[in-house]
Amino acid sequence: MNDLVKLYASWAGCEPKRVTKLEGAGSNRAYYRMVAPDGGSVIGVVGTSRDENHAFIYLTRHFTQRQLSVPQVLAVSDDELRYLQSDLGTMSLFDAIRGGREAGGRYNQQEKQLLVNTIRELPNVQVRGARGLDWSQCYPQPEFDVDNVLFDLNYFKYCFLKATEIDFHELKLEANFRMFAKDLTAEQNESFMYRDCQARNVMLDAEGKPFFIDYQGGRKGPYYYDLASFLWQASARYSYKLRRELVSEYYDSLKNYVEVPSIRHFVQRMSLFVLFRTLQVLGAYGFRGYFERKQHFINSIPMAMDNLRDLLGMKDGTFPYPYLMDILRQLTELPQFAKAPQEQVPRTDGYKTTERNPYKPHPQDGPATFSKYDGKGPLVVKVFSFSYRKGIPEDESGNGGGYVFDCRSTHNPGRYEPYKQLTGLDEPVIRFLEDDGEILAFLSHVYELADHHVRRYMQRGFTSLMFSFGCTGGQHRSVYCAQHLAEHIHNKFGIEVHVCHREQGTEKILL
Repeated sequence: MNDLVKLYASWAGCEPKRVTKLEGAGSNRAYYRMVAPDGGSVIGVVGTSRDENHAFIYLTRHFTQRQLSVPQVLAVSDDELRYLQSDLGTMSLFDAIRGGREAGGRYNQQEKQLLVNTIRELPNVQVRGARGLDWSQCYPQPEFDVDNVLFDLNYFKYCFLKATEIDFHELKLEANFRMFAKDLTAEQNESFMYRDCQARNVMLDAEGKPFFIDYQGGRKGPYYYDLASFLWQASARYSYKLRRELVSEYYDSLKNYVEVPSIRHFVQRMSLFVLFRTLQVLGAYGFRGYFERKQHFINSIPMAMDNLRDLLGMKDGTFPYPYLMDILRQLTELPQFAKAPQEQVPRTDGYKTTERNPYKPHPQDGPATFSKYDGKGPLVVKVFSFSYRKGIPEDESGNGGGYVFDCRSTHNPGRYEPYKQLTGLDEPVIRFLEDDGEILAFLSHVYELADHHVRRYMQRGFTSLMFSFGCTGGQHRSVYCAQHLAEHIHNKFGIEVHVCHREQGTEKILL
């Protein structure tokens, strides 16, 4: 610590006013926030591996020259065991999307946009970051190769598969491992393989722009690896639909940097890396859980097994490794890995939910009425859904009702029998509306208008603003739009939002 303070003083010309050790550092690195007398801060890093530190320092300086979204290295000790880097703040992507993750994968529009921003920026780091890079500086090795793959596959075999006591033929499995390794390394890619691309390793600035950190284990390799690593992280619980959208965003962004293969070829190659990453993860969970007895990793196994089941459900021929696939099917059928019923987990960011359905209001939540606002204090936004047959909601503040949006131009799920008893808060209706796409285009214009209006009301010190969404029955389209606008405003501006689904008889307050 004293040596780190000396490095800071040599760089800044004075000692830091305050030094705070940060939680969540890597296994052999300690991180400290070092605050200057004038309030500015940097991050000080102390590592035990000179080679690992050297790789990070080299890569960061190279990426900075390429004008990529990474921290800057500000000062380095002579032995490279300590260095200073710019402070990217305290908000990681992992923390920013916590609500959707803890709600079992129900991400709101703002969280989805953060994921889109990140996944579209990733090819920039992978492709532009690779140009002019000296691969010999990478740690612990310069390139992803067959030996990398076989090491991780055997890690899975010895740390997870053997622990389940499934009987398997070593030579047959090894033969399939070698075929798999050959296929994974069959294409040459002049790109930087991040290797630990996950939401924890993405920091967000005040505008939500992503910055990438902890890439010191990166090397030359296929860009598919990072995409699979990011989107199939077991605990993230990204839905099939969200993954599909993010893969499409990544593919479109990648076109800006390299000549891309056909989408069919791209998806087939990506699927191989998804399977590989899933086995890597299970190997890690097996070692940390079964051998190190860390319950967190044992608790994470069911989510990884769900990913594996999804992969096994793909059409035949995707994975030409018959013996390996047979063993994996046996694995998913073991009693200890039986698929558990889907747990309905409420969001913890202000939106109350019920055990029956975390996105459908319950009658016990109370009547759909708002107490009259007294006109004192910060801005409070009210958002209604309603049926035009029963009239436009009244604004009890006396301000005249604000904006009223007509949702009836969009496709109506209420016309179809399977959706008649559901609302715009039920997953089947949400899927119907979002797959159709009209409602998303409609809301994008609403968001733009609402953002400007909310911002101006806050600047001018107004205390009440109302938005209303109407459709034929006040059950599907208007409910979906009202809920999403309420969450959008609350998450973006951090203000109190009341959402009332009038025809459903429910009210929620987002604080």
